[in-house]
This record gives sequence, structure tokens and C-alpha cells, in this order.
Amino acid sequence: MKVLCFSSFTFSYLDRARVLFHTLRQHHPDWELVALITDRPPPGVALDLSAEAFDRVVWVEDLDLGGQAWKSWLFKHDVVEACTAVKGPFLHMACSSGADVAIYLDPDTALLNPLSPLLDELRENDILLTPHLLQPEETLSAVLDNEVSALRTGIYNLGFVAIRTKGEGARFAKWWNDRLLTLCYDDIPNGLFVDQRWCDHVPAFFEKVKVLRDPGYNVASWNISRRKVAIDKSGQITVNGHLLRFWHFTKLGPVGDAMTKRYAGTNYEVHEIWNWYKRLIARFTDSRIPGRYWAYGAYADGRAIAKSHRELYRVRGDLRDTFPDPFAAGPGSYQAWLIGEGLFEPAA
Repeated sequence: MKVLCFSSFTFSYLDRARVLFHTLRQHHPDWELVALITDRPPPGVALDLSAEAFDRVVWVEDLDLGGQAWKSWLFKHDVVEACTAVKGPFLHMACSSGADVAIYLDPDTALLNPLSPLLDELRENDILLTPHLLQPEETLSAVLDNEVSALRTGIYNLGFVAIRTKGEGARFAKWWNDRLLTLCYDDIPNGLFVDQRWCDHVPAFFEKVKVLRDPGYNVASWNISRRKVAIDKSGQITVNGHLLRFWHFTKLGPVGDAMTKRYAGTNYEVHEIWNWYKRLIARFTDSRIPGRYWAYGAYADGRAIAKSHRELYRVRGDLRDTFPDPFAAGPGSYQAWLIGEGLFEPAA
């Protein structure tokens, strides 16, 4: 099988993406690895593909956005919304790329063992998903943190999805593309959580869907309360007796540390894995990239774009028609119109 594996990120997550692609290349040297980047390099930073583990870069302007101008489309999204929304268009494009299988992995994941069993699963199934949880929680605090959270944000974690690029996999990719082009927003009160809540529908809408129940896939702080991690004398890592395939290192920093400490408890092997990951992050960090950098987080004059500016542009077709490049600054720009209307609140 020809496999295409991709991840979506901005330059502020380049260190994490480099770790992911480094581990992918170690375990799967024959896979095509694609960086889907919704950003522009910071000043003084240039990507040298010869020094990267991924094979090529796809930028947001390279995508088919259903006839929408890319700047107008992108402006409607904040950074999380944008990096998840582009996954649908790229996955749909991957179905006509010549690959037999397309796999998505979040940039803050890393492989500990090969993902070869996924290809075996895809001989019988067209769509693979991993749920946030495989077992009910046992304490009220864990129910609130993890089970209730999944009810809000989606039963399946879309830090991973794998499809065959024909049949039901292609039909899923087209449907997901269409939904993410128009309705990939963080709007939990209205039933949306970017790309993820949509996939609650997948087992009902599509055939040949496999929900992976192997605890070695997509291990994260939200499920380690029910997954025992062990490391044997040879260094092999297992989760509830199954090989650890990939870990989802969400919320790297104080939040991730706090949630991991809360639910790993005395499972010290979990902390060893986190320390391994942090060492790799340090190795692949480029100190020239500012923290939380996103080229499309500001207008052309450098002033930050408030979420309210994006939300207004999102719902007003007349503004989109009048200001096809909403990132512009100065006379005649969307920014100038906001200022004139008294609507230019500083970004939080």
C-alpha cells in the first residue's frame, strides 16, 4: 500500500511537528510525509526540506477551498479553527493523489512503535477512528474531566484518522471537506467543536468504519486513568498489555503536566515517556520562532486581530464582498471600516 501521512500546524508548533515526523520516519521510511502549514515563516526563518523529516509542504493557498478566496476564508477562523479546518480539504485532495491510504496525526503526537497494524485494519475497513475513552471512568472528578469533556468536544479524538482513499473513505473525506469548509468553528453552545464533533456522525453515516479499541493508540492525559503503562527490561512499552503505538502529548507545559500528574498517579513510566518527549522537543526547537507565533494572527500593520473581528466577517457576506483581503490595513481596509464603526476592540 502507498501511504500518505500528514499533520497540520503553524510555525509555533514546528518543534512538535518535527518530533512527530522524526518518529514517523524512523518507523516508516517508505511513507510520504506531508506538512500542512497554515502560516508563513517568521522573519529570518526558512524551511530547508533537505534538513526536515517530511517530504513536502502544502500551504493553505494550495488547497481547494470550494471556490472561496483563501484570505477571505482563512480570516473567518482563529488559529485552532484554521489548522483543523484545512484537514478536510487536504484529506479530500489526498484521495486523488495516488495514495492508497491517508493518515492524519496531530503535530503533538509521537510514535513509539510502528503503525503497520493500521494497514491491516484498512484491508477490511475504510475509516479508522480512535475514541477519547475506551472504558468508563471510576471517580466523579474523572467523569467530569474526561467523560463530560468528550460529550462537549466529541466522542472521537481527531488527532488521528486513517482512511482508504477509495470507497467509503473517499466519501467520508468529501463530506468532512464540505463541513469543515463552512462550519469548522469552536462554538460548543451551538454543537460545534471545530473538526471533531462532526465525526460523532461517522459510524451512522458511513459503512466500513472501525473504532479502534486497542489501548496502545492515542494515549493521552484524558485516558491514562484507565491505561496502565509498563516498560519491560528490553525497553518495550506496553499499555494494558498492548504495544504503545503513539502518544498524544496534548497541552505541553503546565496544563499537560498537571493533568498527567493527576491521572498517571504512581504510574511513573508515564512521566518517563513525557520526559523523553520533552528532550526531543528541546532538540528540535528553533529559538528564532516566537512563542504563539501565527502570521495570520495580525493585520498587515501588525495589530492583532480580535476574535470578534473574525466572527463579524464570518457572518456578514457584504463585508466579505467589500473586503476580499481582510488582513489589509490602512484606508479602504476592513480594519479601517472597523475603526470607523467603533468596533475595533483590541485582541484579548
